[in-house]
Amino acid sequence: MFLVLRSAWPLMLGMLLLMLGNGLQGTVLGIRGTIEGYDAETMSYVMSAYFVGFLLGSYQTPEMIRRVGHVRVFAALASLISAGFILYAAAPEPWAWIAMRAGVGFCFAGVYVVAESWLNDAATNETRGQALSLYMIVQMLGIISAQGIVTLADPSGYELFVVMSVLVSVSFAPILLTAGSAPSFQTTKRLSLARLYRISPLGCVGIFLLGGVLAGTFGMGAVFGMEKGLSVAQVSAFVATIYTGGLLAQYPIGWISDRVDRRKLILVLTAGSAVPIAAGTVFLDHFAVVLGLGFLTGAVANPLYSLLIAHTNDYLEPADMAAAAGGLLFINGLGSMLGPLAIGVLMTRFGPDAYFGYIAALLGAIALYAAWRTTRRPAPAVAETTHYQPVAPQASPVALEVAQEVAIEQAADAAETEAEAEALPETQRETESETR
Repeated sequence: MFLVLRSAWPLMLGMLLLMLGNGLQGTVLGIRGTIEGYDAETMSYVMSAYFVGFLLGSYQTPEMIRRVGHVRVFAALASLISAGFILYAAAPEPWAWIAMRAGVGFCFAGVYVVAESWLNDAATNETRGQALSLYMIVQMLGIISAQGIVTLADPSGYELFVVMSVLVSVSFAPILLTAGSAPSFQTTKRLSLARLYRISPLGCVGIFLLGGVLAGTFGMGAVFGMEKGLSVAQVSAFVATIYTGGLLAQYPIGWISDRVDRRKLILVLTAGSAVPIAAGTVFLDHFAVVLGLGFLTGAVANPLYSLLIAHTNDYLEPADMAAAAGGLLFINGLGSMLGPLAIGVLMTRFGPDAYFGYIAALLGAIALYAAWRTTRRPAPAVAETTHYQPVAPQASPVALEVAQEVAIEQAADAAETEAEAEALPETQRETESETR
């Protein structure tokens, strides 16, 4: 991983600055919306608009790149993000925020596609998995670090919006000044959603419901905190705790998933978190409980995204794995658009405690469906499953396809190793086994 960092540090630094800006965006808007007097339902439209724009941008960016190239697309979209961050403070109206948030989501999707294309082109077959893991860590660290910046200025003023804009503007320099020749760009032909569902019902249903959890949790976390009466510092700590849980749990859960029936692991994680989250809603007047539930939610929801992708891969032929990426992203995007809206309506009708009630309900629904699916067909042998590859939920189709390619390469390497072992004479296999 250090070799990857040494060769790709300018790109990673640029992405860190971008994620600092993006991490500030969601929290500051949630806080500022409450200061402006907007209720949770109004803010849910604002937060949902980002995911609408992100999904559209994920599918439109490839055509833009084909027309004008990576560098121009990156520079144009990043400039629009920087301008949008300033305009949030200049036009604190719900309709303006919805429009700008959708535009920012569209632009961030395009920026991610370009950056991830450069990262993939710079990596080798041997380092691609490490590069993707490091990229995910940088994204999460950027969002976590951004929460500390929130406490440095008054959210009712302009300062934080200026900082957001400057961070994005400065991020151009390390990326554009060191980017090499534009990588060749092509998208994989996608599997139809109907075929993808037939191949992995749990993968499709689970990733749709999880989209609602992820977008609702991360998009409406600051709104929940303000509705609950938390201070700005407490809201920042709460949001940071969610992402910290997601970062710390990613690799332990991935290690376990490569050694057990993934359906049962999905069941244990979702059921095992839904119950304490539901029970914890009774004690949300205690800030320590709020932090604990936030950490638990992030620790389950973030790795669950990669886990559901790995589970889906277990039932795909290697040639179809990359093609499945677009369908999975689209299904997750639909859930992401609906998540903030559902939480906003529930919080407006039943109060801020409905925030965690909603999360518990969706995780419980995934658990029930996973339990039912375990009765429908036997699990593949653990030795025949694909490797878990961590992917951030906010990644673009490029990162998701790269993760699929890494899984394909790992599956091919494992099959080659197994074939070589079977080709050895019996006595040699016994000798090697005893040596191990």
